[in-house]
Amino acid sequence: MRPLTDTRVLDLSRLLPGPFATLVLADLGATVDKIEDVAGGDFLRQLPPQIAGESAAFQLLNRGKRSALLDLKAPEGRDAFRRLVAGYDVLFDQFRPGVLDRLGLGHAALRADNPRLIVCALTGYGQTGALAARAGHDLNYIARAGVLGAQGPAEGPPQVPGFQVADMSGGMWCVIAILAALRERERTGQGAVLDIAMTDGVLGFALPTLAAALARGGEAAGETARAAGGAPLTGGLAPYNTYLSKDGHAMALAALEPKFWASFCEGAGLDPDPSALVPGPHQAELKRKLAAVVRERTRAEWETFAAERDCCLEPVLDPRSAAADPHLASRDLLFEIASPRGRIPQLRTPVTPAGAAFAPAPRAGEHTRAVLRDAGFSEGDIDALIRAGAAREAR
Repeated sequence: MRPLTDTRVLDLSRLLPGPFATLVLADLGATVDKIEDVAGGDFLRQLPPQIAGESAAFQLLNRGKRSALLDLKAPEGRDAFRRLVAGYDVLFDQFRPGVLDRLGLGHAALRADNPRLIVCALTGYGQTGALAARAGHDLNYIARAGVLGAQGPAEGPPQVPGFQVADMSGGMWCVIAILAALRERERTGQGAVLDIAMTDGVLGFALPTLAAALARGGEAAGETARAAGGAPLTGGLAPYNTYLSKDGHAMALAALEPKFWASFCEGAGLDPDPSALVPGPHQAELKRKLAAVVRERTRAEWETFAAERDCCLEPVLDPRSAAADPHLASRDLLFEIASPRGRIPQLRTPVTPAGAAFAPAPRAGEHTRAVLRDAGFSEGDIDALIRAGAAREAR
């Protein structure tokens, strides 16, 4: 028995943020039923690269879930949805604010039918506020939250990050909020509406630079531009930076504490000057010195050095090489599950139970009958809904 075995989640999310949250809930044992549009379902299904004819990302994010097709633009689809919601603990809403209201399926109306219902509403900018109705993506949210602006290079616009931090952290905040709401419901018997904004969630990821900005208060606006990529943990410190090895491989040095900096310097033949750990104009020269030192050895030589010196030095791996990394393999973070489409690679999260069996990601609408049958719909009702959905898709 997994912790959320008796929890039922009705999932309206798509693409990355919400499906990541409901993946975690499903891994923890929740029944997660995806409600997909009859006109194509979750758009992520179609995106490359694909494995066994469907998006690899979709298959990573949706294992263990069921999929049902409903036309929420049709009266019969909306009626069926409202009937469905009455039997669930959590509704995951990833539409923009007001979309469900316009369909007659607003949070208040659904909670009037089911007072124990927890609605998790994940959006880019929140249910309220000046930008609540605005469209956006991960890059927009980290831009608004000040996370992107703290990134270098100092001489140009910030680089686009290599991963979707607002999307993924938004999903994690949803899981935390849902678990807290389930616990609160045990005490009160009442559900809740959870307003989770990806911009809000990522703001804390800029905490070190945000704290410095708040402390400086009214200093000149030009300070912000000069600080891009220059704060201690965003490239400002030479001992916390990346350098190329002799064979052209990037190495990440993060010797922030004096003992680690001293260990690196002793092994590399450098003076462990403690001023290296303090921001200032001297960092530019120190970066040049470290770049020259790192270029003297190959990646393999630096890995041997790191194993001997314990100095916070690691090779920079890309996703492909990370997947084959012996450490990640020893943690069983990658595994496969069998499906009619072949064996499908999967990623284990920190809370995915080891050794548990998982069903593969569902085909669009694979479980429509089962989901509706569980909610008490008759076979005639189900046939009518499926026919209506098929007619709309044909149009």
